[in-house]
Amino acid sequence: MLQTALNIVTILIGATLITVIILQSKGSGFGGIFGGRDMLNPLHTRRGLERTLFLFTIGLTVAFLLISLVGSLVSS
Repeated sequence: MLQTALNIVTILIGATLITVIILQSKGSGFGGIFGGRDMLNPLHTRRGLERTLFLFTIGLTVAFLLISLVGSLVSS
């Protein structure tokens, strides 16, 4: 039962992580999806929605790794 729940949570986190990464559009920022700004500026800082997506991606990645580790320990 616990293994099934962990598998479902892992799938949901993975799908959400994929979606958030696609929204970041290859590191060009949220505006890059619509042909936005030039990202050749090395002093670029993330602001607003772009920063939120970046931090959310980090959080999802950590959660995915932890759930995967717990799932592998429970199954063995």
